[in-house]
Amino acid sequence: MKVVIQRVSKASVTINNVKVASIEKGLLILLGIVANDTQEDINWLVRKVANLRIFNDEDGVMNNSLIDVDGNAIVVSQFTLHASTKKGSRPSYMKAAKPVIAIPLYKNFVKTLETELSKTVQTGEFGADMKVELLNDGPVTIIIDSKNKE
Repeated sequence: MKVVIQRVSKASVTINNVKVASIEKGLLILLGIVANDTQEDINWLVRKVANLRIFNDEDGVMNNSLIDVDGNAIVVSQFTLHASTKKGSRPSYMKAAKPVIAIPLYKNFVKTLETELSKTVQTGEFGADMKVELLNDGPVTIIIDSKNKE
């Protein structure tokens, strides 16, 4: 399981010209799932994302977590995070989990994050053609892979 997290001043997701998610200060989380991901991957990533100290404190130092700043989150499914570009010019998405596996894991990730944050987490729609807008704050963008715990 892989996430790209972006610290945002605001972010939104629009589907078919309808805004389905919108937040102010918080994180936009792009989530990619592979077939062998488990609840253990979800638990580890959620704890990492919720507690990552990437928000500024009163001295302008990145010392606060999403929990500390009472920030919000949007989670967007993104199978392209597992693209393989090893051969040729056309990416392969063979590593990305099929919807029958990915959808329940995606929903569990959101539910687990809501529990960790003690608040509702907004989402896009799995498999939809989404238009994602964000104002990256910093910019701060971090990639975390549950299979590569560095």
